[in-house]
Amino acid sequence: MSGEKGGGLTGRAAVEERFRQDWGLELPESIFQFWEFLGSLGPDGERALQDLDVSPVGILDLFADPGLRPRDGIDVRVHGRYYRDPPEFVTFLHGGSDGLHHGLWFDDGRTCSGVASYYNNDGGGIDTRAKTPLEAVRAILERCWRDLDDDVQDDDEVSARRSRLGLLRDALTAVETGERTETGLAYSRAYDTAVPPVDPDRITTLDGAGALASGDSALGRPAHNGADEYKFATYMYGMFDDAEALGESLDEARRRCSAGDPTEALLLGRDLHWASAGDPEREALANELLVTAYRALGRPGLAQTADAHHRHRSLPQVDVLETNRDQV
Repeated sequence: MSGEKGGGLTGRAAVEERFRQDWGLELPESIFQFWEFLGSLGPDGERALQDLDVSPVGILDLFADPGLRPRDGIDVRVHGRYYRDPPEFVTFLHGGSDGLHHGLWFDDGRTCSGVASYYNNDGGGIDTRAKTPLEAVRAILERCWRDLDDDVQDDDEVSARRSRLGLLRDALTAVETGERTETGLAYSRAYDTAVPPVDPDRITTLDGAGALASGDSALGRPAHNGADEYKFATYMYGMFDDAEALGESLDEARRRCSAGDPTEALLLGRDLHWASAGDPEREALANELLVTAYRALGRPGLAQTADAHHRHRSLPQVDVLETNRDQV
């Protein structure tokens, strides 16, 4: 997937250069491994992916053609970007109902620390337990296998689906997660639904993904995965509905950022972005705080993505490339 032809970059080199230029990101080896895995699947493997109700989208459209451009007036960085996606989230996989989608997670603004996923049209926060795209697909596969185990109908179609998924698992584990011998419910219990450990390098955010920052929080937030999510969400949404309290929090975040600590601006910006719910004032405040914080933290790519997303948050579709399919 690499090389040059006619003076221009082709294959992998062209993809890497496109993302360095437009996103300011270094794509991880795991996404290229995932792309090669998809290309290696035969008809049964592709049908198994359909059984899982997943499909490559977002940035993988540019893997197929790195030269694709967005429609006039639209920033390419919003391609595949759902309304609540934080700037750190870069979509590569659509996962089924209720807007489930997966993205690479770039919380330092340059390198990928893992895979994130959430339901854009439903409740719940962002799950960051998967470390690679193939690990994320393995989790989806085993959830489907678990459901097949619970299916009381053992007809030809169920048997055919089980066979296809088994072949897909064999192909996937030959590349990654092969040491995980559990399947179905046992796999989900061991790797997919286990309570994630507290992460001292990140601070609690309303979206559930945590933010990479080393400064202090005005609210004394615990480390990522260390908060009572219900109590924290109740407090934050209550504060957002109180104009005076929100104003005080905004002033404090701005003051701290001006004094050299952008942590509170980052945290409050992420929270307001997640909780915008179509409110233009929250959208504008989130963008102000995020752009300021990312620039102060030396994450210009995330600042540019935040600004692009703010300009285009009202788009009715997440596909913006000239020749792309419509994907709500």
